[in-house]
Amino acid sequence: MDDRLREARSEINENPEAPPTAQAVRASLDTVRPGLLADGGNVELLSVADDGTVVVALQGACARCPSAEMTLRRVIEPRLRAQLPGVRSVLRS
Repeated sequence: MDDRLREARSEINENPEAPPTAQAVRASLDTVRPGLLADGGNVELLSVADDGTVVVALQGACARCPSAEMTLRRVIEPRLRAQLPGVRSVLRS
């Protein structure tokens, strides 16, 4: 596990209901990034709201892929929610 993600998870253990930090979300996104890059895409964090809503932008091939919504709902969102309990929803711009 990446050191940044490990640090973020220790912060979460102190207050699991708190929204994750942008640093924690970026570290979690880094765990799905290799798969996206392999398909010519990428993901960028745009914002993390106080209610735990994360907004991302899909880039490259992912931005115009017909399966982009499925990638968001079946890959990115579950990974973020599993690693960062404070994530309530993931939206794309």
